[in-house]
Amino acid sequence: MMATSAGLLLPLLLLGQPWEGAGAPREAVVCSGNACYTAHWGKLSAAEAQNYCSKNGGNLATVKSEEEAWHVQRALTQLLESAEALKARMGKFWIGLQREKGKCLDPSLLLKGFSWVGGGEDTLYTNWNKEVRNSCISRRCVSLLLYLSLPSHASHLPKWSEGPCGSPNSPGSNIEGFVCKFSFKGMCQPLALGGPGRVEYRTPFQATSSSLDTVPFASVANVACGDEDEGREHYFLCKEKAPNVFDWGSSGPLCVSPKYGCSFNNGGCQQDCFEGGDGSFRCGCRPGFRLLDDLVTCASRDPCSSNPCKGAATCIAGPHRKNYTCRCPQGYQLDSIQQDCVDVDECQDSPCPQECLNTPGGFHCECWVGYEPRGPGEVACQDVDECAPGRSPCAQGCTNTDGSFSCFCKEGYVLAGEDGTQCLDVDECKGPENGLCDGLCLNTQGSFRCSCLPGWELSPDGVSCTMNSTYLAPWTGSPQEEDTGDREGDLVYSPTISRPTRDPEGTSKEAPTTERPSLLPEAPINLVTPDMLAPNGLPGEWMEPSTHHPKAITDHGKNMDEDFMAKQSDNGTDGQKLLLFYILGTVVAILLLLALALGLLVYRKRKAKREEEKEKKPQNAADRYSWAQERSENRALENQYSLTPGTDC
Repeated sequence: MMATSAGLLLPLLLLGQPWEGAGAPREAVVCSGNACYTAHWGKLSAAEAQNYCSKNGGNLATVKSEEEAWHVQRALTQLLESAEALKARMGKFWIGLQREKGKCLDPSLLLKGFSWVGGGEDTLYTNWNKEVRNSCISRRCVSLLLYLSLPSHASHLPKWSEGPCGSPNSPGSNIEGFVCKFSFKGMCQPLALGGPGRVEYRTPFQATSSSLDTVPFASVANVACGDEDEGREHYFLCKEKAPNVFDWGSSGPLCVSPKYGCSFNNGGCQQDCFEGGDGSFRCGCRPGFRLLDDLVTCASRDPCSSNPCKGAATCIAGPHRKNYTCRCPQGYQLDSIQQDCVDVDECQDSPCPQECLNTPGGFHCECWVGYEPRGPGEVACQDVDECAPGRSPCAQGCTNTDGSFSCFCKEGYVLAGEDGTQCLDVDECKGPENGLCDGLCLNTQGSFRCSCLPGWELSPDGVSCTMNSTYLAPWTGSPQEEDTGDREGDLVYSPTISRPTRDPEGTSKEAPTTERPSLLPEAPINLVTPDMLAPNGLPGEWMEPSTHHPKAITDHGKNMDEDFMAKQSDNGTDGQKLLLFYILGTVVAILLLLALALGLLVYRKRKAKREEEKEKKPQNAADRYSWAQERSENRALENQYSLTPGTDC
């Protein structure tokens, strides 16, 4: 069919008025297979074009395969070749591919989110002219793009162009027409003429043509034989003679004339024509073929020789080899025309206990997340134990559930992480009033421990502090005794303790036995270096120095407590020496500060005195002199020429 040159097709003079006054028909029709395609002139919007097609029982044309694209192209070629004086411009013709408003572009699909107005599944064939515009705010429609003035349009498939669907007053840019498609249950072969005459077919979709490759079911054929003056006409109807067998109900060639015999149109025979002695003739078939009931058409003796079944379907010849049936492999079934195979969706019958995946010609069972097949090749599913050794995703505790699992943490930890599989230590010392301790609180991995200030000792409950009765008295023991007992000024820690349980009212069952310890004026306080003391996170509270980090311990923390007390005993002597050194250093620093203050005070007094003297400056020149003691006026000045001292001259 693709090899048929479009230039050899006769112009189709159909219903309607000429286009632009040039005498061209307004539509052309091509039939092939079980469908007919009509191409129309008309500046209509996509909605108006679809309405025109639907009124006659069809839709805007689909182009789901390259073969169908050539059928549409043949109809457009006939329409263009029958028109005269086409302008050198581009034209667009609507087809039935549209995308509704609010539906956006989907680049992962071949049709980009568009769908056929007549329905049906998406196909693999596309022929986009350029990248589809990503727009969701308006309805978009597809048209075939043709260059009307180019003579080579018949040898190239038109490209797809998407754009606005237009409106009654504005059909769209360069819109010149549209293409419709009409589907039928079957087709008849064209009528054969054995002599001069004319055949005109009127289709159910109101198109009229004198030349069709196949004629749709329910079409009417008007046959006029001989010269036009004779006016002999015959009418035939394409009807279903048997299931999937369509015929006109005529026998023998039409308009037979002894004058011409087999010389006119091969006598109307499809294959061979045999003339008789009296000017009569009859049709015959070649070896391997047989003459059908119309006495014109030949069919293969093997009904499957023409490969009537498509795709995966296999042709099976019927009794006496007069008909055939198509058979599909397992997992497929025949389509609506009983000639092709379509996949059967076995998952509709729920053959799997959990998940079913349909595949071409079969299906596949899968288990849900958290389940696995019971064995190789088995369909049944069983729960996956995520908490099994070596598989647990939890940092501490794991509880398996049906199809899933849950994690939990030991006492002193809380679940953490995005997936809730990790455990985070709880800092018990961050609670109100220093947690549960009366004195100081030291957080450990999964627990905590309490300690007391110097002069206090930890009670047996491990939480409260009591006054140490021996702390105020000076220590006079031996070094051996110093190592075995609590040294004065050292912080006393409790063993690592579990979180006290609480009664239903929320109060602790282990109430402190004494008041919270405080620093007493008469209690000696040991001074320690900053690297020996570190704040535990609360103002005014200090932890005893340590050169190692606390480790996670068992329920009662016995091993950690013994290591901690041994560490305190080993560092006793060094601690006292350092203490004495820092006390002496502090005294010297205080004396230096006192001397500096005293010197500063003397300096300021002297400076004040100098300022006071400067304010008492002399007012005239005489003030710079000192006056001698006044002598008596009756005494004369001594003269170096006086004779005797004390006598008058």
